[in-house]
Amino acid sequence: MAKSPKKPEEIFAELTGDYQRAFGAHLISIILFGSGAGADYLPGKSDLNFLITLTDPGIERLDLALELVARWQKRKVAIPLFMTRSYLQGARDAYPVEFLNMKRHYVVVFGEDVLTGLCFDPCHIRLQLEREFRGKLLHLRSGYLATEGSARKIRALISESLTAFVSLFSALLCLKKVEIPDGRREVFAAAGQAFGIDVPVFLHCEEIRSKTDRLSSDQVRALFRDYLKEIGCLCEHIEQMVV
Repeated sequence: MAKSPKKPEEIFAELTGDYQRAFGAHLISIILFGSGAGADYLPGKSDLNFLITLTDPGIERLDLALELVARWQKRKVAIPLFMTRSYLQGARDAYPVEFLNMKRHYVVVFGEDVLTGLCFDPCHIRLQLEREFRGKLLHLRSGYLATEGSARKIRALISESLTAFVSLFSALLCLKKVEIPDGRREVFAAAGQAFGIDVPVFLHCEEIRSKTDRLSSDQVRALFRDYLKEIGCLCEHIEQMVV
């Protein structure tokens, strides 16, 4: 079974060579982003996510990447995001939160740094955050009903949803011009100070995600109610934000 590299840079040359042979002059850049590009990379746990930028003619030949993507997936590399320069410029208004989080931790593996010049309108960030938080709230409510009150299923729902909120909180802190810390718990603490959320609720949720909590079934159900309440309050706060 293929193993994740001890350090991401161990695969940079081979991965670059593969995509250069596939796309030639149409390959503009390869960028590693996310947890794999941070100082806390953990082999087998941290994701290896790549952004691959191609020319307009190159993006029309994605069939050239089919075999490569499948082969690298066996080596624990996620399916890359393939974009063009024009897509990057156009999508920054529609998906500023994703690009903000991408820019937090990234390494240019090959070619141009296509992320460095991306700027974002705070109004677009606020609008996407409101949309994302309201959408997540609806998902959590529906997911809760599907659990039929099972503490085990509620735990799973909390675990599956929490990671997305770390990214959203990071974007919220960016709007407030607050320095974004690296750790999950630190992000929750910073968001609590900036927006008045009940930090222990999210810290208990993080313990559930990391399987370090000792909560009873009744406590898990009560925690989920508080979780919903805090997300709902954040929705209202974001709606009223002036940026």
